[in-house]
Parts: sequence; structure tokens; C-alpha cells
Amino acid sequence: MTYVALVALLFSQPLVRLMSHAAHNQLHSHIPLVPLIAGYLMYLQRRPPATVYRTSIGATVLLLAVGLAALAARTWWHATLSVNDDLALMALAFVSVVVAGGFLFLGSRWMAAAAFPMSFLIFMVPMPDAMANALEIASMLASADVAAWFLTATGTPLLRDGQLFALPGIVLQVAQECSGIRSSWALFITSLVASHLFLESSWRRLVLVVFVIPLGVVRNGFRILVIGLMCVYIGPHMIDSVIHRHGGPLFFVLSLGPLFLFLLWLRRTEQ
Repeated sequence: MTYVALVALLFSQPLVRLMSHAAHNQLHSHIPLVPLIAGYLMYLQRRPPATVYRTSIGATVLLLAVGLAALAARTWWHATLSVNDDLALMALAFVSVVVAGGFLFLGSRWMAAAAFPMSFLIFMVPMPDAMANALEIASMLASADVAAWFLTATGTPLLRDGQLFALPGIVLQVAQECSGIRSSWALFITSLVASHLFLESSWRRLVLVVFVIPLGVVRNGFRILVIGLMCVYIGPHMIDSVIHRHGGPLFFVLSLGPLFLFLLWLRRTEQ
């Protein structure tokens, strides 16, 4: 704990900037919770026997090298980095140094026993802009396809040109901002924690996490369907409704239902 406190003090300024950035960016709003969740998971973790407290020099050096490389990259490309990417490199350096301390003071066997909580700290690193952009485009395209299928299944007249949906009385565009990447990312993190806490076998954990990908796309396609039907049957002004502008958390909560039902089924198959 003393080591972590010293590292946090050393990175205090970037960490304060990181928390401020997370408070104003929905994609990264989970970051302040990450160390708390990791700490709770460590609390639940059975403590390895004292005989495994042996320094692992190789892993320590490797992780310190990763941290130094992140700091060097930040220094080299600082003028061209966005605020988000700059903080991503600083957060990567911080996490690398913290985990390196685990290998230094506790050893590889102890770290292996606490692999998930320590690995979970990587979610303190903001998603780089290039990665977020690629995921948004992929989710946008997939969500548009699912939404078109939903609209057709409901019998709604539809003319589609790429991301443009011509519906009775209104033309909708499925933009990159409609990708639902924020909710999908939160759902992905939730599935990781749930699989670790409630499932034993590795393949079932993997299946649950992979299930989040189609679930996120279907959820977002359903949201587009709801907005489209509201515009058709209530009025075009519904494009400016709360459901469109601020409905993300509602549909995220709705997607938790299928996720935990699937988790329950996987858990029962283990028993």
C-alpha cells in the first residue's frame, strides 16, 4: 500500500487530470470506479500463502519498461497528441508502474493468484481516439443493419440508402454518434466482472464476454427502431425527444436483463 501511495503521489497531477477528463466524457466515466472495483476484488481474493512472496525481476523490469516507453512516447509526440491520448499514455505508465511493484514485492505466484484484479486496472487507461473511432464506425454499421431488419419486421415502410433511413414523414441518419459505443463498453466491463465473480470455467467466462458483442448491437438497433417508430407514429419532433438525446442509460439497463439471464443459465450449466 505504501508503494501504491508513493506512485499515486508521483503521478498525482496526471491522475487529477484523468479524473476530470472522465467526469466530462461518458466513454470514460467508469475510470474513477476502476481502482475501487479492483480493490474490492482484491479483498475478495483468497490470500496466497506467505511462501510465495518472492521478487520476480523479469516481470518487474518488463512492466517498468512499458511504463517508461509510454512516458517516452508521450514526450516524443506530445505536440500532436489529443488530450485523451496524452492521458491514455500517462495512465498506462501509472498502471504499469503499480503492477510492476506487485511483481517486485509480492512475486509472480502471488500476482498470478490476483491476476484478474490487477489486470482490471488497465481500464483506468482511456480508450485511444483511433480505437474509439474504429469501434464507433463498426458499431454504427452493424446497428444500422439490425435496425433496418427490425423496421422491416414491424412492417414499417422503409427506403434505405446506406445510413439514411427514409420513413413515412421523416428521414433518419444513423450517425457515428448513434453507435452506442459508450453503453457497449460499459456492458463489456460489466460482463468481465460478472464472469469473474460468478463463473468458474474459462470457456463459459469467454462465452459471456463474447455474448456482449451481439447484445450491444441488438440493443442499439432496438433503440434506433424505437426512435424511428416514435417519429412515424407520434411525430417527427420525437427526434429531439429525451429517448433520443439521453436514452442511452435506459437502454443500457434494459440490456442488463438478457446479460444476467444468460449468466444465470451459464452458472446453472456449471452446477
